[in-house]
Amino acid sequence: MDLKDKIRSIEDYPQKGVIFRDITTLLKDAEGLKDAVDAITASLADVSFDLVLSPESRGFIFGMPVAYNMGKGFVPVRKAGKLPAETISKEYELEYGKATIEIHKDAIKPGQKVVIVDDLMATGGTAKAIMEMVEEMGAEVVASAFLIELDFLNGRKALPDCRVEAVIHYE
Repeated sequence: MDLKDKIRSIEDYPQKGVIFRDITTLLKDAEGLKDAVDAITASLADVSFDLVLSPESRGFIFGMPVAYNMGKGFVPVRKAGKLPAETISKEYELEYGKATIEIHKDAIKPGQKVVIVDDLMATGGTAKAIMEMVEEMGAEVVASAFLIELDFLNGRKALPDCRVEAVIHYE
């Protein structure tokens, strides 16, 4: 069975005209979850990097096991006000509004190479905001990997100088 077959599509959520790709049906399937994490890990096999960064909350589901599989550190990217130490933050546009994300200032060292792992690439706004913070910290995003990419939203355009990998595509 294809991983795409394990993802439920919900029409008109969170608003009319949107088809929400619900990964909870894939997550509860042990084989599907393993295959998804393995596929993301495999897409980064030839990339040299130091850290995996993932935005909360669904990004954590995939970023943490990918970091573990590849013997790399993991840095959580959180919503504003959730990290206890000094942070840098970035406001960005979502499909349905604005949001602010943060990273601890001491999480990434200048010169480090990082990858972004998340469950879904839509407009690319979240990944672009993460990339801007990483660059502000003197490091480099060398690749990004997603379980799902909504190709019709052209999120790759937000990351023109970054390798983008996706396991499942919706056109």
